[in-house]
Amino acid sequence: MDPVINRPSAADLYDAHVLKNYPRQPLTLVRGKGTQVWDDTGKAYLDFTSGIAVSALGHCHPHWVAAVQRQAGELIHTSNLFRHPNQAELARRLIGLAGPGRVFFCNSGAEANEALIKLARLHGVKKAGGEEGKCFKIICAKNAFHGRTFGGMSATPQEKVQHGFRPLVPGFAFGELNNLASFAALVDDATAAIFVETIQGESGINCCTPEFLHGLRELCSRHHLLLLIDEVQCGVGRTGRFFAYEHHGVQPDAIGMAKGLGGGFPIGAMWVRENAAELFQPGSHGTTFGGTPLACAAALAVLDVIDRESLLAKVSAQSGPWLAALQRLAADFPAKVAGVRGLGYLAGVQMTGDPAPTVAALRERGLLAPGAGHNVIRLLPPLTTTPEELARAVEIFRATLGAG
Repeated sequence: MDPVINRPSAADLYDAHVLKNYPRQPLTLVRGKGTQVWDDTGKAYLDFTSGIAVSALGHCHPHWVAAVQRQAGELIHTSNLFRHPNQAELARRLIGLAGPGRVFFCNSGAEANEALIKLARLHGVKKAGGEEGKCFKIICAKNAFHGRTFGGMSATPQEKVQHGFRPLVPGFAFGELNNLASFAALVDDATAAIFVETIQGESGINCCTPEFLHGLRELCSRHHLLLLIDEVQCGVGRTGRFFAYEHHGVQPDAIGMAKGLGGGFPIGAMWVRENAAELFQPGSHGTTFGGTPLACAAALAVLDVIDRESLLAKVSAQSGPWLAALQRLAADFPAKVAGVRGLGYLAGVQMTGDPAPTVAALRERGLLAPGAGHNVIRLLPPLTTTPEELARAVEIFRATLGAG
């Protein structure tokens, strides 16, 4: 008989070897299919975390899996010293969704936003007649989250993100979200761009109003500024339109995207409108891994499924009743739920107190949902989620609130 080998658990290995920079939940996930995941004890969960809005098609969608497997057997990486057909096709399709322009591929939302910041700096140099250091200010929103690189952190006015890393990159100023006057007051001769999330995700699902976005567009056009839109979390169909800003009929100058674009495989992208696309020239920016054949195959599969399964229409049709059902939680449990906000499959349930105990209780009942901001629980179902699964999530939430 073979001797019994006492292998350490994943939890033990994490504790012993992995940096402790994440407050991980006490859960080890080993398998996923559709909207469900299973832990190492065999327990199933309804996954409304979606890898923080990444798993747009849910887990292991057959078309996505087949596309990635096929590409992995053909060509995985080339670097950007050479062309490959997947990147060309993905750029074409994203331009078809965003409008005339050009696309840069990278590996994450933080990298996409870093590229937007560099784009703003290049625009400022051009605006200043070629002089560097004269026009480089970027106006962002308070409570924004644009990533954890030094540029992204500097555009993210949150102490929990910036603490310990100062001095930060200079040139950022911050207005109040949905307060156009506060942004207008910050515009001066040193300003190059305005940079906002259509929906602030990490800060608690705070949506830009149509009036605010239209006002920013007019402000940028009047002062020759770039309007940069961060769609990393709210884009790729999550709101029922491919880009969330489309609900408001505004045309940005550049867009940062990632998360759901790869359906679970790391990829980010920056789309740049034609009027600013020439700012990047050979040597001004780059990435070794950006837009590999494998990453682009994953993203193309996501776009395929969004089209073939009419996911934008389904999110639009199904999210209204779902959000209304969530709103009823606020009416029925006013001592615990302060309100519900969001759009499409990006919802935030604002709690009256610390959301952590509710997040843990939801997990125990089989619903995974992340926190956001100070007191919000996010619900990020895959775009493929059925009405029955949406209803089940509300039932679990209701039972959890009723039991506490």
